[in-house]
Amino acid sequence: MGGILHLVEDRPTPPSVYNWRVYVLALIASCGSNMIGYTSAFIGTTVTLTSFKDEFGLESKSKAERDLISENIVSLFIAGAFFGALLTYGLSHWIGRKWCLAIASATFSLGAGLQCGANSSRGLGILYAGRVLSGLGTGVASNIVPIYLSELAPPAIRGRLVGLYELGWQVGGLVGFWINYGVEQHLKPSREQWIIPFAIQLIPSGLLFIGSVWIRESPRWLFLHDRRKQAMENLCWIRQLTPTDLYITEEIAAIDQAHEDQKATVGIGLWKPFQALGQRPNMMWRLFLGCMLFFWQNGSGINAINYYSPTIFSSIGVASDTVNIMTGIFGVVKAVMTFVWLLFLVDQLGRRKLLLIGGITGSICMWVIGAYIYVVEPEDHPSSSLNGGGIAAIFFFYLWTAVYTPTWNGTPWVINSEFFDPNFRSLAQAFTTASNWLFNFLVSRFTEQMFETMGYGVYFFFASLSFLAFFFAFFLIPETSGIPLEKVERLFKIKPVWSANKILKAELKEEEAQFRYDVKDGAVHQENKSESDEP
Repeated sequence: MGGILHLVEDRPTPPSVYNWRVYVLALIASCGSNMIGYTSAFIGTTVTLTSFKDEFGLESKSKAERDLISENIVSLFIAGAFFGALLTYGLSHWIGRKWCLAIASATFSLGAGLQCGANSSRGLGILYAGRVLSGLGTGVASNIVPIYLSELAPPAIRGRLVGLYELGWQVGGLVGFWINYGVEQHLKPSREQWIIPFAIQLIPSGLLFIGSVWIRESPRWLFLHDRRKQAMENLCWIRQLTPTDLYITEEIAAIDQAHEDQKATVGIGLWKPFQALGQRPNMMWRLFLGCMLFFWQNGSGINAINYYSPTIFSSIGVASDTVNIMTGIFGVVKAVMTFVWLLFLVDQLGRRKLLLIGGITGSICMWVIGAYIYVVEPEDHPSSSLNGGGIAAIFFFYLWTAVYTPTWNGTPWVINSEFFDPNFRSLAQAFTTASNWLFNFLVSRFTEQMFETMGYGVYFFFASLSFLAFFFAFFLIPETSGIPLEKVERLFKIKPVWSANKILKAELKEEEAQFRYDVKDGAVHQENKSESDEP
C-alpha cells in the first residue's frame, strides 16, 4: 500500500496536473461539507443545555414533549436537506456547479441567521423555519460538492479530492462537539451560552459564499453546454497545461466522446435523462445500488450517535457530567480517522475493501456493546464510575468509530460520485443524495423512541444491518478507483464484480497504448506527406 504521495494513474500524467489549484478549489468547495458537519454535530447537545431549556420553557414539559421538540429541531433540518438535494438537479443543470455552491451558502446563512433570532418571546417557530432553510442549503451543498470535486479531479486523486468533502464534514463535526463542551464548561447558563453554537454556523457558510466568487466553473459542465472556449480556459487553468498538451487533448477527447454518446443514447436537456432512465435497466440498477449504499450507511447507527450522543453514552452507563467530553472524544476519533482514510486508504486500499472491512468489524463492535448493556443494564443500575465491562464497551464504541469512519462514513459519497457517467451524473446524484437524507431523517426522527422501546436491542439492530452490508458490498459493488468517469459504464458489464476493476484497467491500458501509437503514426504519415509535397 502506498503512502500520501503514491498515485495509481490511469495513464501517464504530467506532474503539474497535481497542482495547488485543484486542491484549493476542493478545499473551498468542501466548506459546504464543513457547514453540514458542524450543524449536524452541535445541535444534539446544544438543545440539552439548561440555558436552552430555560429559554423555551422545556423544563416544564414532559420527557415525551421534550423528546418530540428535540426530534423536530433535528428532523426538520434533514427534511429540508432532502428537498434541497432533489431541487439541485434542476439548479445545477441551468446555472452550473459554481453558482449552486453560492446559492447553498446563502440559503444556509439565511437559515442560520433566523435561528439566532429565536428567543422566548418569539418561540420555537422561527427556529424551526431557520432549520428548514439551513437544511435546504445543506441539501444543495451535499449534492453539488461531490459532483464538482469529481468533475475537476484527475482520476488518480479523485478519491482524495472527493474525500475532502468527508474531511470537511468531520472537521465541522469536531468543532461542533467541542464548542458545546466549551460553552457548557466556561459560560454560565444564559442566552449567550446557547446562541454561540448557533451563530458559529455562519462561519463556514460565509467562507463558502466568499470562495464561490473565486472558484472556476466545472469544465465538464461547460463542455456539456457548448461553452467550449470557457471550458478550455478553465480546464487548462486547473491542470496548469497548455491547450496543445497531449494530456489535455486526451481528456477533451474523452469528454467529447461521452457527450456524443449522451446525445445518441440519452439526449441533451433537463428531462431527457428521466426518459432514458426508464429505458436503461442497467442504469436503474446502478442508481439502486447508489441509494442502497446510504441505506446501509445510516443503518450502521452513525447518525443516531451524531444527533443523540447524550442518549447513546447514557445507555452505556457514562455519567451525565462526562457525556460531553466523551462526545468530544468521539469527534476527535472521527476527524483523525478521516485524515487516515483520506491520505492513506481511499485511493490506495480502494473503496470496495473499505466497505467490506467496515461492515464486518462494525457489526462485531455493535454486538459487543449491545451484549454488555443486555447483561449489566447500566441505566437500571447506575454507578459513579464504569466497571471493567463498561470500559470495554466504551473501548468497542471508539473502535467502532475508528473503523466506521474510514469505511462506511465517507466511502459511499466517493463511490456515488464515480458510479455514473456524465449522461446521468447530476440526476443520479440528486436521487442518491436525497436517499441519504431520507434514511437520515428516519433514523433521527425515531432514535429516541427506539431507545425507549428497544433498549439494548437498538445495538443488535445496527449490528445486524452492518453484517448484511458486508454481503451487499461483496456481491454487488465493484471497485471504482482509478477508472475514468467516462469509462464507468463498462465497469458494470464485467463479471465477476470482484475482478471488474482489474480487468477494465488492463483493457484501458491496451487502448491507451494503441491511441498513442495511432497519434505517433499519424504524425509520421503527416510528416512524410509534407516532405513528398515539396517541389
